[in-house]
Amino acid sequence: MRKAVPVLLFALAFNAAADPSSNYNIIARLGQGPGNVTVAGSGRIILSQHQFYSPQSSVVEYQGKDAVTPFPNPALNDRSSQSGLKLDSVLGIRTDASGMVWMLDNGMRSGVTPKLVAWDTQADRLHRVIYLPAPITPKDAFVNDFAIDSVHNRIFISDPAGGANAAIIVVDLETGAARRVLQGHASVVPENIDLVIDKQPVQVKDAADHLSRPHIGVNPITEDLQNEWVYFGPMHGLSLYRIKAADLADEHLNDEVLGRKVERYSAKPISDGISIDRDNNIYLGELAENAIGVIKPDRSYQRLAQDPNLSWVDSLSFGPDGKLYAVVNRLHQSATLNGGEGLSKPPYFLLRIDALAPGMPGR
Repeated sequence: MRKAVPVLLFALAFNAAADPSSNYNIIARLGQGPGNVTVAGSGRIILSQHQFYSPQSSVVEYQGKDAVTPFPNPALNDRSSQSGLKLDSVLGIRTDASGMVWMLDNGMRSGVTPKLVAWDTQADRLHRVIYLPAPITPKDAFVNDFAIDSVHNRIFISDPAGGANAAIIVVDLETGAARRVLQGHASVVPENIDLVIDKQPVQVKDAADHLSRPHIGVNPITEDLQNEWVYFGPMHGLSLYRIKAADLADEHLNDEVLGRKVERYSAKPISDGISIDRDNNIYLGELAENAIGVIKPDRSYQRLAQDPNLSWVDSLSFGPDGKLYAVVNRLHQSATLNGGEGLSKPPYFLLRIDALAPGMPGR
């Protein structure tokens, strides 16, 4: 077995020094660990709540003064309901230009079929549900994050799955049909590197009490504001890749052809969710260093902030004010990723970050 490569190699390659001035503000202290965040053009802030913390509501709306309420209503979040649609385990959440909030429910808490749920915030009603059954989602699927493409009318979903079978799922919003592409390609499978935070390795415990260090495949994914390039990469990986959205949307291109169209774009640290601004600066949480960084259009890396408060920056989204929002959930201290011992405690954070340029609300 190959020895895991230390993530320190990324820092050495970039020699990225932390900016001593903090360019972020904590705008909310949350009692429940958030998953992802999206900010609509109206300014409404919607958060998924991470399933690793067994939340009562899978999705909530931030109401100010550290308060949240179930989104869009308590009934949709009632997992005990025996009838009607309900949200089970939402992580990925994005808002499109029309104000539609799209929620990606991986269904893992109850073992139900993964699905995309769209809620119309203007009419305040359910807009659409798209189910993602097998074989689009295999038994070990963990549909995680996604990008909405209004030009090609597609949603691109990252699925790290079991690692070797990681893939991108392409959903046609006109027909609801889905395809699993690039499965097992080098751009989506994890590299053999461990994530170590504050000198403690991230590790999981199996049913036999054996500890192992997970290596997670494709997770971060976003698309530029021109809907030209889709950027993605494995969470446990030191490279960011991209592919033309038109190619990814083309159902006539098989995996062999698609694989040749993938480009390595830049280096990156181990990271969770990413976002992009109008100038193609790509923002991410640098998990191993409790930091926020940006990959610039010249493909260089800059660390924007580093602070103990930035302990697992999971997801980022632009708002209508041109600011970048993010959540901190200290996921490495959850029982799931800390060898069965839960050390993560509230408060968790909703942040507002000074970005290098404005972005698109919800992205």
